[in-house]
Amino acid sequence: MNDKITIIGIGDDSLEGLTRHAQETIQRAGTVMGPRHLLAAIPAGKQTLHPLSHDLDEMSRAIDEAEALPVVILASGDPLFYGTARFLCEKLGKDRFEVFPHVSSMQLAFARVKESWDDAYLTNLANQPLTRVVERIRTAEKVGVFTNDQHPPSALAQGLLDSGVDYFTAYVCENIGSPNERVTRGELAEIASQTFSDLNVMVLVRHAGVPDRPATMKGKRIFGNPDEKFLQSQPKRGLLTRSEVRVIALSEMDLGPNSVVWDVGAGSGSVAIEAAQLAPAGQVYAIEMDAEDYNLLVENSRTFGTSNLTPIHGEAPHAWQDLPDPDAVFVGGTGRAVVGLVQSAWQRLRGGGRMVVNVASLENLTNIESTLRSLGSDPFILMISISRSQQQLDAIRLAASNPSFLVVAHKVE
Repeated sequence: MNDKITIIGIGDDSLEGLTRHAQETIQRAGTVMGPRHLLAAIPAGKQTLHPLSHDLDEMSRAIDEAEALPVVILASGDPLFYGTARFLCEKLGKDRFEVFPHVSSMQLAFARVKESWDDAYLTNLANQPLTRVVERIRTAEKVGVFTNDQHPPSALAQGLLDSGVDYFTAYVCENIGSPNERVTRGELAEIASQTFSDLNVMVLVRHAGVPDRPATMKGKRIFGNPDEKFLQSQPKRGLLTRSEVRVIALSEMDLGPNSVVWDVGAGSGSVAIEAAQLAPAGQVYAIEMDAEDYNLLVENSRTFGTSNLTPIHGEAPHAWQDLPDPDAVFVGGTGRAVVGLVQSAWQRLRGGGRMVVNVASLENLTNIESTLRSLGSDPFILMISISRSQQQLDAIRLAASNPSFLVVAHKVE
């Protein structure tokens, strides 16, 4: 007697869309299980039809108790993409199952709007809070969302707008694969005022070159603020000093309440802003030559209320010519020019002060270390490698960031 369990994915084209092998497997089954709307397509025969609920534990018990073998389970779309097959394989063991996938509605939705989905944030509002999904979308490039009755496309669109996230084009793909399929394209404000079929997938595509809107300042920290609190330039995303690296760099700068700080190559200002908050009676000078990043720096400083931060638009070392000598210097940037900046800034650093240089390449790392050593310092290096959790539907994975290096040097008085 065959106790192999076959899970077959079915699309909106019902049994007609299955391969001959899949259709024959259903015909030979002793018991066919699945949602009622899928079982309704099975022609009357000798099989036992067993409707399944959404309770996955109850589903596994029903499979174990089935008397008429073999057992076939019907599922919508790709059973391994979301839920059924993954749960059952983990619960009852992979060796008991064979899976015939169908194209998932998520895949079809991305195909309809002609966008790749390999780098998209995918989620389901049936098992994720709307507020959490909105915050995750804030920094995403592309998004695929299974909506539900409680949170239809209009609710998600309005939730994004209420949080200041207005930089996505939205596609609502309804009844995909059926005769009444429809794809609606619009801006979030347009989608927020419309109603759609319950069977839909929502795809969001970010407008090109638009910086993230920072999250609410509620719960603002003195330092170590999440990256999404800062406006960042696009498409240069990733140049912001990540929060974990920023925290370590600020601690190594050894700031006091009256410190004078230079942030050289400040970008959108995350290090300078948090240094200003750690040195409220001091003065921080954020030097940035890129006009776009300088404007973001000014806006971020205004948002955080750092009145003791002075943004300077110009190219170092000329830009710091008239500034007071610093107690601490943070240098960020790439390319060979960073070595010259370190040499020039070291001459201005006060005795007893600290310099922290953030680099990403091994070439710059060795050049900076040897340069500081030639200036009479005894630098040390920290390598920071961070992995952050990412939710992909009902699974959690850890995404590793590229390693970042800090070169720390203390100037003897």
